[in-house]
Amino acid sequence: MSSGSGLTFKLHPLVIVNISDHHTRIKAQETASGSSSKSPRVFGCVLGVQTGRTVEIFNSFELKYDEAGDCIDRQFLETKQEQYKKVFPKYDILGWYSTGCDVQDADMQIHKALMDINENPIYVLLNPAINHAQKDLPIIIYESELHVIDGVPSLIFVKSSYTIETVEAERISVDHVAHIKPSDGGSAATQLAAHLTGIHSAIKMLNSRIKVLHHFLVSVQNGEVPYEHSLLRQVSSLLRRLPAIESPKFQDDFLMEYNDTLLMTYLATITKCSSTMNELVDKFNTAYDKQTRRGGRASFI
Repeated sequence: MSSGSGLTFKLHPLVIVNISDHHTRIKAQETASGSSSKSPRVFGCVLGVQTGRTVEIFNSFELKYDEAGDCIDRQFLETKQEQYKKVFPKYDILGWYSTGCDVQDADMQIHKALMDINENPIYVLLNPAINHAQKDLPIIIYESELHVIDGVPSLIFVKSSYTIETVEAERISVDHVAHIKPSDGGSAATQLAAHLTGIHSAIKMLNSRIKVLHHFLVSVQNGEVPYEHSLLRQVSSLLRRLPAIESPKFQDDFLMEYNDTLLMTYLATITKCSSTMNELVDKFNTAYDKQTRRGGRASFI
């Protein structure tokens, strides 16, 4: 069921990285200790700012969870809240997060426990299971709504849509993490392959979206889909940018950059060959000097 609150949610990458890091650390600790749990659940709070109908989630912190009582450590939560208020005075606790494939029965109890801090908290659920066929992020944001079920008013979780919002510092950090050399000694060729795979995926996604636009325009032209003037204006605005790519200035700039890249590659190859030749000459002289000491002849090079 989808939410009808009309709120707009903006999720920052730092929150996703924090939740993923929290889950990975706990899983690694349990694996090292020989625990049988395959996918442990982790819990924490999400912080951000609500301006009107827009909710922006900036950060998060971890929480201690009591499995015996199915509740969070309230004293730990209040301590962390005070600490974050000193560093980020504008951030408020917007809700909480957890990991798992779906909402659990005990989740509503935790959700209600946070209503004294935020009267309408949100629930961010990260699915740690790897699904290569899934294109969307494995994150769902839930809101709670009061519904009458079998004559009894009950709180239920409803899904809310969200967008990813980034600032310059986050873009640099995410790009840095994506290009970190693997700890298992991955070579430059491995990094290049990963980079080219990312470019290929981006081009493939662009191609699929262009096909969607083309199919939509053909359907509108054939009368299969009703006219939506606002959507057509957006498509027209997008198409107006395409002729700029075929301008003479673009071709000149592109060829100049392409030639510069080829020149740099050529110079790098020459430098590498020269370095290899120098090493070969040094090794030859070292071997030849040993022979001249015994035969009394001068160095060849």
